[in-house]
Amino acid sequence: MINVNTDFISGKEIKETLGLVRGSTIRARHVGRDILASLKTIIGGEIKSYTAMINSAREQSLERMNEEAKKLDADAVINVRFVTAEVMQGAAEVLAYGTAVKFE
Repeated sequence: MINVNTDFISGKEIKETLGLVRGSTIRARHVGRDILASLKTIIGGEIKSYTAMINSAREQSLERMNEEAKKLDADAVINVRFVTAEVMQGAAEVLAYGTAVKFE
């Protein structure tokens, strides 16, 4: 599945817009990671366990969005965007969304 954050794909002509597709996941923080993260905020630097968790959540939400696009028999998803929101203390949702399209 082609995913782009533009409203076109070079060399492709969009024949049909199939509609909005989305995929999301909610991830909770781990208490053990929080302790280490708290220490990291004192000395500074990247909190790698959180970076890995958010990257994994983005990939899963993208996969779920693509599954929804495949159900519509889409060739691509354009205008792909990600949104992250805290849904409760210690848990965040990562949402991927875009427009499913068919090519000529």
